[in-house]
Amino acid sequence: LISPPPGIPYQPVIEALGSHPQKKFYNVSKLGGTKYDTLPYSIRVLFESSVRNCDGFLVKETDAMNILDWKTKQNNVEVPFCPARVVLQDFTGIPAMVDFAAMREAVRNAGGDPVKVNPACPADLTVDHSLQIDFNKCAIQNAPNPGGGDSQRAATKLSPLKVQPRKLPCRSQTGCKGPCGAAEPSRSSGQFSAQIENTPILCPFHLQPVPEPETVLKNQEMEFGRNRERLQFFKWSSKVFKNISVIPPETGMAHQVNLEYLSRVVFEVKDFLYPDSVVGTDSHTTMLNGLGILGWGVGGIETEAVMLGMPLTLTLPEVVGCELTGTASPLATSIDIVLSITKQLRQADVAGKFVEFFGSGVSQLSVADRTTIANMCPEYGAILSFFPVDNVTLRHLKHTGFDKARLEVIEAYLKAVKLFRNDESSSGEPEYSQVVQISLSSIVPYVSGPKRSQDRVAVNNMKSDFQACLNEKSGVKGFQIAAEKQNDVVPVQYEGNEYQLSHGCVVVAAVISCTNNCNPSVMLAAGLLAKKAVEAGLVVKPYIRTSLSPGSGMVTHYLSSSGVLPYLSKLGFEVVGYGCSTCVGNTAPLPEAIRNAIKQGDIVACGVLSGTKNFEGRLCDCVRANYLASPPLVVAYAIAGTVRIDFETEPLGNCIGIDGKSIYLRDIWPTRKELHTVEEECVISSMFKELKERMEKGNKRWNLLEAPESTLFPWDLKSTYIRCPSFFDKLAKEPVPPQPIENAHVLLYLGDSVTTDHISPAGSIARSSAAAKYLTNKGLTPREFNSYGARRGNDAVMTRGTFANIKLLNKFIGKPAPKTIHFPSGQTLDVFEAAELYQKEGIPVIILAGKKYGLGSSRDWAAKGPFLLGVKAVLAESYEKVHRSQLIGIGIAPLQFLPGENPTTLGLTGREQFSILFPQELSPGMTLDIKTSTGKAFSAVALFENAMELTLYKYGGSLNFVARRFL
Repeated sequence: LISPPPGIPYQPVIEALGSHPQKKFYNVSKLGGTKYDTLPYSIRVLFESSVRNCDGFLVKETDAMNILDWKTKQNNVEVPFCPARVVLQDFTGIPAMVDFAAMREAVRNAGGDPVKVNPACPADLTVDHSLQIDFNKCAIQNAPNPGGGDSQRAATKLSPLKVQPRKLPCRSQTGCKGPCGAAEPSRSSGQFSAQIENTPILCPFHLQPVPEPETVLKNQEMEFGRNRERLQFFKWSSKVFKNISVIPPETGMAHQVNLEYLSRVVFEVKDFLYPDSVVGTDSHTTMLNGLGILGWGVGGIETEAVMLGMPLTLTLPEVVGCELTGTASPLATSIDIVLSITKQLRQADVAGKFVEFFGSGVSQLSVADRTTIANMCPEYGAILSFFPVDNVTLRHLKHTGFDKARLEVIEAYLKAVKLFRNDESSSGEPEYSQVVQISLSSIVPYVSGPKRSQDRVAVNNMKSDFQACLNEKSGVKGFQIAAEKQNDVVPVQYEGNEYQLSHGCVVVAAVISCTNNCNPSVMLAAGLLAKKAVEAGLVVKPYIRTSLSPGSGMVTHYLSSSGVLPYLSKLGFEVVGYGCSTCVGNTAPLPEAIRNAIKQGDIVACGVLSGTKNFEGRLCDCVRANYLASPPLVVAYAIAGTVRIDFETEPLGNCIGIDGKSIYLRDIWPTRKELHTVEEECVISSMFKELKERMEKGNKRWNLLEAPESTLFPWDLKSTYIRCPSFFDKLAKEPVPPQPIENAHVLLYLGDSVTTDHISPAGSIARSSAAAKYLTNKGLTPREFNSYGARRGNDAVMTRGTFANIKLLNKFIGKPAPKTIHFPSGQTLDVFEAAELYQKEGIPVIILAGKKYGLGSSRDWAAKGPFLLGVKAVLAESYEKVHRSQLIGIGIAPLQFLPGENPTTLGLTGREQFSILFPQELSPGMTLDIKTSTGKAFSAVALFENAMELTLYKYGGSLNFVARRFL
């Protein structure tokens, strides 16, 4: 790392880091004069990576210079990128780790040292895709173990479990008074025990610890039983491989653990510093850009290539600068801001580009806001949305467990290489391909209603809009109330006091955490507003049906650890449980006196909720107007008691504070600074402390799980989940020069736009498929087949599932079917069966295809599968570029017809045999001669674009290329 790469015109300067002289880094900011200073921050990360990894082969001097010349080269050149780390989840991680285990075996067999075989790039593998819901409400569904190996299938066929309904006892010393058998907790303490998901569960009604429900325990037990083989393999991998860490089940989802625990921000290896960056197979990888960590999601084969030490290749992207200015409305929540920014980026056409945020408004966004915006890249089509590290980021890192010394190093390094955004100065901003300006001042809070969720109403227009609804004819918005009756008031006696109901009065107020309102910070805002309201002496009228449904343990953690739950309760917002309630009509009837008064006066009464559904009459048959609002606005309207209020100019109804003054909403609404402070200092810190403890301790089942410790994995020949693949069968110390393909038959004759979905195994395993026959011969029943995704570690299953898509249209067959013709015998067979016969006969096979072969998302088995079927080359009119490179990476030659030529113009039927001559010395873009058994001759272009691709093909693909480095 510390040796300067050769050939860079401006020799990289290795410097000591200020007050930490033992720490070194490449000061790339001193390269290229002023060019570096004008680069977007995200491009600076790409440039640093190219300089640090420049070896003259995988990463060349010209690559670094192209990135430095980004302003003129964007969208015109491809550049390599070597991320600092890789994140995998178990479905995509298992084939990669199986390949490394097989590589160790092959290196040993070829006389090398298998201990040297390890991922070249640090990789974190999170086992989070294994859990299935076999038990629900303490009842088991029939879900036998899919088995394989020395499975105990006979013992796993379970009968439905009959469990009597039971109350969950809270550990209370005072006796049960609540619906779960617990006494009401004290409301005077102001604090409840902090709690997050995957820790001892709280009673949802009274927030007291309860034993783990039988449902959770049984699902976890089934998870470890069903996936024991895979879990044992993962645990073996974590023991024997360097540079790989496995996050066990029951810890958290890949993207959450990645953000919360694994992020480094700045990498440090042997006192050498460089920026954290990541690629991952999880679709939420982009959320890391909210922490200033460059990263995006890729396919399994690209991730495995990075683990092998190969760079990713990407077109040098355009970078759209998103300038945030102004100050958001005090009433605008995080959700309002995030969704508004997302909407405007979608309209700005940023598809396929980097987005980078700058401007005075960026510092107003919390890290939670930033990661949410970054996570929503698929919504607006950007590759990633990057927020450079700034003071907001550092404060967040402080509360997530980064110690002071580490933070000092991070800040000093990022400032030294000009990767730290100064949120106090707008001078020296980078140059961008284009700039999109978004004024936060233009973002105003909305509610939706009164009858449809798509009818949005700005909060500052709420009073006038409701008045218009009273005037309008009955319909999607109108209530058609006569003008002389619009100010009617109906007195009502309730609990010994008299109240007055009028049009717009609020009678239902429900704080519900679901869908877009699941952002815990928005629920926290409701709690802080309630706290301020109670402290000001405000109350909610007792006849208003109030409720609080947190939605998840994470939301409960926010509310309890910040101490706001007692204040919500004081206003009547008691926790009613977890699940769909008010928005699906599960509201308790209104008090009879209130119902009668509404009907007597024909009052248009209102419900306000933070849910998703507000159809007329859904909450209650006498509640005609229903508005969807953010959780804090629900509390605000409940306090006001009416929707006919202008919060800007009118006090909260007749509410008078303790000091005798009228109280306005602005007086009790929490500022974004207050919200962020409580969130970071009270909530985030306790969450990360608990997460760290959980990660370090592991869990009991994982700790007790037995796994081998041998250097080589002890393959179980009976296993149907884990199997040693045959990618390295021909591994030798010296590569064999490309051999001619002689007398090859065509395995498949395909048309245009054949996608990776047509090629790669995916979904459930059809009972009539070749994979099903294989599993049946192994003693499994159809119920135990599981999916191709679950069996990605077994090449025998995956090879049989290649080209097994029922929508595959093979021109030999003439209709969609996963079939082909074995020409020597004339039989119509499954694709695998035909390929197997060809291999037994020693006959090579190729694929004929039309335009855009390999279209669609990246899939590792779309290349691995054809290779194991014996495919030597694909001859197509054109390729999807990522799939073309994947074919080379596995050892299949991508050949392209000359312009204007295709099988039809050349008079090819696909029933011929093809001979393709490869010269001893291949060169990029070389034209090859092809002859057929019918005497036809034509030429095709070998789509090798550079020396690296030629080298990989010469070595039999990237797996064999890397394996030979250990011989």
